[in-house]
Amino acid sequence: MRVLVAEDEETLAGYIAEGLRDRSMAVDVAHDGTSALDKLGTESYDVVVLDRDLPGVPGDEICRHLVDRGGHTRVLMLTALADVADRVAGLRLGADDYLGKPFDFDELVARLDALGRRTRPAVPPVLRRHGVTLDSAHREVRRDGRPIALSNKEFGVLSTLMAASGAIVSAEELLRVVWDEHADPFTNAVRVTMCRLRAKLGEPGVIDTLPGVGYRMGGPGC
Repeated sequence: MRVLVAEDEETLAGYIAEGLRDRSMAVDVAHDGTSALDKLGTESYDVVVLDRDLPGVPGDEICRHLVDRGGHTRVLMLTALADVADRVAGLRLGADDYLGKPFDFDELVARLDALGRRTRPAVPPVLRRHGVTLDSAHREVRRDGRPIALSNKEFGVLSTLMAASGAIVSAEELLRVVWDEHADPFTNAVRVTMCRLRAKLGEPGVIDTLPGVGYRMGGPGC
């Protein structure tokens, strides 16, 4: 899942971003409304975590912009203004959810997961393909019952491939949903991560490469 964190408190924004990256989400950060709008205009996000009190362009205006533009991006307002009237006002602006500060990080993740499911077909929390079991809630992967320790990127790539249910996923799409805006489109990060993932999953291979097209969970691996 690709997330934009629009939060002017840099320490808090960094805390949220690193925590979400540890959950294998691709996260970009904006510390003011102007840069948030710039990123929303050039990148595709599943969810934006939006502070209402951003400098430059207020969060309320960004929310209105997203609603007027349409599209699939969901809005989670995250703000110190958390009484009932403020929550109602935020939701009436078009926000999909509202969480007050201070907040529990696990609740934030759960709310983001719920919003992310609205942007794409529902995916069960436990995926099973070709002897591989991936439990997204507990961040566990097993191959024929054998536990496999994966890095955040490896987990994100495997989760994306398994959720695709045999459909082809391009390297560009993997960069979008697993990495972030700083990923070089010409990088070999996907290929390197894929080879490490295949090595950890073991034989027989379960990830196909379709040269010039992408990857899918299927027959023999590399």
